[in-house]
Amino acid sequence: MRDNDCIFCKIANGEIPAATVYEDADFRVILDLSPASKGHALILPKEHYENLFELDDEIAAKVLLVAKKITFKMKEILKCDGYNLVQNNGEVAGQTVNHFHLHLIPRYEGDHVGIQWNPGTLSEEVKEEILSKLQ
Repeated sequence: MRDNDCIFCKIANGEIPAATVYEDADFRVILDLSPASKGHALILPKEHYENLFELDDEIAAKVLLVAKKITFKMKEILKCDGYNLVQNNGEVAGQTVNHFHLHLIPRYEGDHVGIQWNPGTLSEEVKEEILSKLQ
């Protein structure tokens, strides 16, 4: 299913031009217009899924295979030192377009790309609370 008002649906299905680095029956991978670093790309499903929680299981599994294929090739081309795969769900988590997409962000020594957080500590109380609710 597609959302006719979704810009990523239009890009993924070729209605809006984009710098496509890969395409198959389910996905289009494009270079990000506002890259965090040289070679930053987005994996866009051709079908509309608002976020990770709506993804069909088959598409969810395939997106990681596509990410592996693209980052392997891009790492070779760009000579980057590493990669971040970033996927945001919900506005509070940084999602700005409500169409599932996975960021493939090449990392270079000293690039200052800000994908970090201040590590906390897992308390015994929180650990037990979460684990007990999962059982």
